[in-house]
Amino acid sequence: MAQEPRDTSEKQDTERSGYKKLSNGIILGPDGKPCRTCNDVASLFAISGKMPTKRTSTTTSQPSTLPALPADCPPDVEALGRSSWTLLHSITGAYPVNPSPQLQSETKSFLSTFGKLYPCGFCAADFQDWMSKNTPRVSSRSEFGTWMCEAHNAVNVKLGKEVFDCTRWEERWRTGWKDGRCDF
Repeated sequence: MAQEPRDTSEKQDTERSGYKKLSNGIILGPDGKPCRTCNDVASLFAISGKMPTKRTSTTTSQPSTLPALPADCPPDVEALGRSSWTLLHSITGAYPVNPSPQLQSETKSFLSTFGKLYPCGFCAADFQDWMSKNTPRVSSRSEFGTWMCEAHNAVNVKLGKEVFDCTRWEERWRTGWKDGRCDF
């Protein structure tokens, strides 16, 4: 979720939250130190001049050419992002087809709180900004799943990653792929 602020108000929100992005892309936390959850492991090792003592990847998808912290260390921005998106998309998959007005209200509150408590303050400010322009749509499972996919795609675009076809969100996060590879 971390990107250079796009406009003055976003830059002010980021600075107000106490996070600062340096010209080399490193994000400093409110304590003035590199934020563990706002930067990737490779960048943190690069600025420290250290190499990890143990090259244990925390995920199987991480290329082995990048340094990796032992699995019991705090997550970097990439591990945190993957875990967070997995949680959020899984919530949409389990969301009721016709949620009650109370659940809709609670879901909006959850998303607002999630955006404020997200461990990477730079990312949190970015998500809050996106939500202010794209109000969470929570009146049905379909609508919520599509909204979450759009939120994720907005981050993917900023990070230069491929966007996901939001018409297929349910296959990915709820029912499994139509080719049967997720069937048991």
